[in-house]
Amino acid sequence: MDGFSYSDIFATKGVEYLIIIAFLAMLIPFSVILNKQMKITTQIKQVLGNLSAGILRIPQGLFYSKNHTWMFMEKSGAAKVGLDDLLLHVTGEVKISKLKNPGEMINKGELLTEIDQNGKQLRIFSPVSGKIIETNERLSENPGTMNEDPYGKGWIYKIKPSDWISEAKSCYFAEEATIWSAKELERFRDFLAVTMKNHSPETAMVILQDGGELCDHTLAALPDEIWKDFQKEFLNLYRI
Repeated sequence: MDGFSYSDIFATKGVEYLIIIAFLAMLIPFSVILNKQMKITTQIKQVLGNLSAGILRIPQGLFYSKNHTWMFMEKSGAAKVGLDDLLLHVTGEVKISKLKNPGEMINKGELLTEIDQNGKQLRIFSPVSGKIIETNERLSENPGTMNEDPYGKGWIYKIKPSDWISEAKSCYFAEEATIWSAKELERFRDFLAVTMKNHSPETAMVILQDGGELCDHTLAALPDEIWKDFQKEFLNLYRI
């Protein structure tokens, strides 16, 4: 046919161009995945290197429950109840929901409240039985108070206990509480080693490098599945 010429791209540079185009096309999804992993890695690196038993606040005059709540008997006979410093270091700032009302009765192991961080929840169970006397309204306006002053202004409830002597015996007190908190921190590190390999293997190698040192808000960058595992391993004791 006059005026028509056929070029074999395999005999020219055309095949090289096709290879380059195909390679660049493959880079697009790879780049998306890589950027996502880099974002996760950056978040994880922000929670490495600082959390140790030495920075935990553990006042010696309080009773510490195995489900990471504390209680303190006031002169009035009311027991203040709140979240311990280790739990708040691990989660970061959280909001309180499903608060009990004054006058309600609660048994040890019943749901006391829930804490929430960006849609990820943990259920908190009561370390003591009794009657709710007062809830800390300050926490609704400023939830960060719990992290800033967990054993002072950050208390959650005042409860009139019905079986204080018996139930306080199951808690840690004074130096025993300090030792227990250090062991819980080690147990948390071991917990992460297992649960991250199951649910988030791409971040496991990052968070566990160089001995897997941790810092504040470790759970904040991790998915909901790990929060659920944490609930089962650390907070469900005494649950009814």
